[in-house]
Amino acid sequence: MESWFGAIALGLCYGFLAMGVFITMRIYNFPDITVDGSLTLGASVTATMLVSGAPPVLAPLFAAALGFVAGALTGVIHAKLRVNGLLSGILVTTALYSINLRIMGKANVPLLAVQNILTPFERTFSGVSKYVIALVFFLAAILAMWALLALLFKTNFGLAMRATGDNETMIAAQGVDTDFMKIIGIGLSNALVALSGSLVAQYQGFADIGMGIGIIVFGLASVIIGESLAFGFGGRAGVTALLMFVVAGAIVFRLLVALALSIGLDPIDFKLITALFVLAAVGLPQLRARLK
Repeated sequence: MESWFGAIALGLCYGFLAMGVFITMRIYNFPDITVDGSLTLGASVTATMLVSGAPPVLAPLFAAALGFVAGALTGVIHAKLRVNGLLSGILVTTALYSINLRIMGKANVPLLAVQNILTPFERTFSGVSKYVIALVFFLAAILAMWALLALLFKTNFGLAMRATGDNETMIAAQGVDTDFMKIIGIGLSNALVALSGSLVAQYQGFADIGMGIGIIVFGLASVIIGESLAFGFGGRAGVTALLMFVVAGAIVFRLLVALALSIGLDPIDFKLITALFVLAAVGLPQLRARLK
């Protein structure tokens, strides 16, 4: 049972990644590869801070801030230099590989011997399983972030962000700086991704230079599964509801991976399992529609 609690807790950590990918992919229709580098950026900054003795609660904040900078840089390259969106993300995430190595000083930093954001709760509730503590903490964190994003998207600024993705020409005619909206939106997305990387590193007990490779596939799978869940619960949902559904999608995806590993599949096949799950999530609805 603890392994399943652990899978749900990890899914909640990746829920921030799912919300970030949702913002770029569904609100802006922007294929942002920056997340592969910004997730590792969040983990590397967190690892360096924790090893240096910094308060664990500050690490996610610094990680999110630097993630925002990375995403905003992608936005500037795309919006101001008119570089293709996919290429903009590839350029930034390629640069982040070297930057992350510089930050960590090596390819892998273990964190099992240092205090993390969960340590005070584990000491206070020493009789409770650490997996349950992690699950409750990350659930509270994801609900708080969801509430903040829900409020943001209901403000005039948030509505302008959404309108930029829906109809850029129309919102530009209303005097809104669409380039600025893109930069802020992509920055916000990568801030959430870097926050996810920070929490994942603290929960798993290490930061690795390769932990973000292909993570965009995980985020996309979470979004697709979440949208499928939303459709199953009553059809079309609003942005704020979809944000929570994509978090649920991340949890479901982690549970599916945990199930696959529990029945004997080799952990080295994790990326293969991920690719197959995404293929199924994308392809099966199309196949079912054709058969009707």
